[in-house]
Amino acid sequence: MTSGRIVHVIGAGLAGLAAAVELTRRGARVILHEAAPRAGGRCRSYFDRTLGQTIDNGNHFVFSGNQAVRRYLGVLGTADRLEGPAHADFAFHDLKDGSRWTLAINDSPLPWWVLDPRRRTPGTTLGEHMALARLALSRQGPATIADRVDSQGAFWDRVVDPMMLAVLNCPPAEGSAWLAGRFLRESFARGGRACRTMVAVPNLDAVFVDPALIWLSTRGVTVRFGARLRGIAMEGDDVVALDFGAGAEPLGDAGVVLAVPPWVAGELVTGLVVPDRFCSILNAHFACPPPPGARAITALIGGTAQWVVCHPDRISITISGADDLIDADREELAARIWKDIVATLGCDAPMPTWQIVKEKRATFAATPAQDARRPVARTRWRNLFLAGDWTQTGLPATIEGALRSGEAAARLAAAS
Repeated sequence: MTSGRIVHVIGAGLAGLAAAVELTRRGARVILHEAAPRAGGRCRSYFDRTLGQTIDNGNHFVFSGNQAVRRYLGVLGTADRLEGPAHADFAFHDLKDGSRWTLAINDSPLPWWVLDPRRRTPGTTLGEHMALARLALSRQGPATIADRVDSQGAFWDRVVDPMMLAVLNCPPAEGSAWLAGRFLRESFARGGRACRTMVAVPNLDAVFVDPALIWLSTRGVTVRFGARLRGIAMEGDDVVALDFGAGAEPLGDAGVVLAVPPWVAGELVTGLVVPDRFCSILNAHFACPPPPGARAITALIGGTAQWVVCHPDRISITISGADDLIDADREELAARIWKDIVATLGCDAPMPTWQIVKEKRATFAATPAQDARRPVARTRWRNLFLAGDWTQTGLPATIEGALRSGEAAARLAAAS
C-alpha cells in the first residue's frame, strides 16, 4: 500500500483501535467506523447511576509480559497507568474449608518455586506441576486440557480449574490444550516478571480507549460513530463497496479491516467460517471500599464468585464461564456473591448498593472445535482483512489477543 492510501477500519473495539493506530503509524489515511455511540467494545468504562461511580464493565486483567499491550500503550503514552503487584503472587481462598494460600512465582524464568511446598498450592506435588510443562508443549489440534492433565484431585481443583477457567472462559476440561499451552508459554514459563496481574487505573477508558481516540484525532483520523455496516459488495478478488445504510459507497483502491464480533463478520462476509459457540462472563460491583489490608485480587475456590477485586471505592467480582448463572435472579445472585465477599474479606456490614453486569457472548468458547473455526487475518479478498480476539491469534480471547489481531491486520493492509 502506498503512503496515504485510505483504509476503512470497521469496529472501534480494542482490535479496531489497535489496527487504526498501527495503520496511522504506517502512513495510511484511516477512517474508523463504529456502530455504537462510543468506542471500546467489550472493554469499556461507564458511569453507573445505581452505584454513583464510574466502573469498568468487568475486571479485565493483563499480564506484565503482554507484549502487544506494552506496544499499544507505549504509542499512546499510557503504559505507566497499568498497576499491579511487585511480584507474581496469587492469593487463594478455599471457601469449602476456609484455607488460604499464596501461589508465589519467582521472578526468573527458572521455575524453582515449584520445588518449594510453601510457594505451591497446598495438597499438590512437584510431579503434578510437571503436567503444566507438558500442557505448555501442546500443539494445535483436538486435544483438551483434560487430555493432558488429570482432572481429578486437589491439583485440578485448586490450580488448573481456576486458572484455565479465567483464561479460556469455558469449562477447563473441554478447553483447548493448545490455547492453554500458549498462555502458559507466554506467562508462567517466562517467570514471575511476565505474569504479574495488572489492571488499568483509573479505568479501561482512561488507559486503552480515550487516549487512542485522542491520538488518532490529532493525526487526522476520521471517527464515525453510529455507523453500522449493513453490507459488503465484492467483485472478483476485491471488496468494491461498503453499505452503511444509505447505499453502497464505492471503495476505489481503499482497504478494509473488519474488526467486528464474529457473528457480525459471519453475516457480512459470505462463506466466512467463524466461531459459533460463546461463553458468558458475569461481573458484580458493590459500592463500598474494601477493608484495610485487603488483597487487591483473591481467587476463590468453591464459591459463586471466582475472583474478588478490591478497588479504592468498590469491591468487584468476576465469574467466568457463567452460562449457568447468567439468567439467575439478580437480587438472589447479588446476595450469594456478597456472602462470598464477606467470607473472604471479613466485611462486617450489610450488603451495600450493588450492580450486576452480564456479557452473554463475552468470548468464543476456547475448545479445540471452536479454535479450528477461527479465521486468519488474511481473506480471499485482496483488500479485506480481519481483526478481533476471535481470529486466529494463537491465544484465547484476551486483550493481548485483540491488540495483536489489530496489529496483524494493519500490517497486512499496509503491505497489500
